[in-house]
Amino acid sequence: MLELLVPDEYVASVYDIDLEGLKRRGIDGLIIDIDNTLVRWGAKTADRRVVEWFARLEELGFRACLLSNNTKDRVVKFTEAVRIPAVYRAAKPGKRAFRKAMAAMGRNSSTTAVIGDQVFTDIYGGKRLGLYAVLVMPIDEKEFITTRLVRKLERVFLDRLVRQGKLKKPVVNRQA
Repeated sequence: MLELLVPDEYVASVYDIDLEGLKRRGIDGLIIDIDNTLVRWGAKTADRRVVEWFARLEELGFRACLLSNNTKDRVVKFTEAVRIPAVYRAAKPGKRAFRKAMAAMGRNSSTTAVIGDQVFTDIYGGKRLGLYAVLVMPIDEKEFITTRLVRKLERVFLDRLVRQGKLKKPVVNRQA
């Protein structure tokens, strides 16, 4: 069970993901969380850097789908700038929404990775379906109150994995 919580990669941000490395693994579908993965929690729209990152994904031949536990209005508003499919009210870590996202991209579990900032929703949900899982450090400390509580447990778990040599802690090199 614990192996389902261990990300395959742990990076500082989406900009640190080795996209060419994913391609070499046969991955060309990306299920991506929004809040604290792509933008600060509660940001209504994608900023210029996020839009450019999605353009790069397209250039490299990736298909992408956003997967969020947030509301339809919030998620649809966010997709206006990036123009990709999205699944809202996903109820992560449930399998159903991950399957729906893969179907929207025309991909399966062997060709799909999940990218998110939470171990117990994004990583666990993706690993339950056999997806390659990339954990990113949260962009901001501001989050939903229950998420803040879960983060404490998550930090203990990740620190333990790092100490045991099962996970490499990312180097933070944030650019504005």
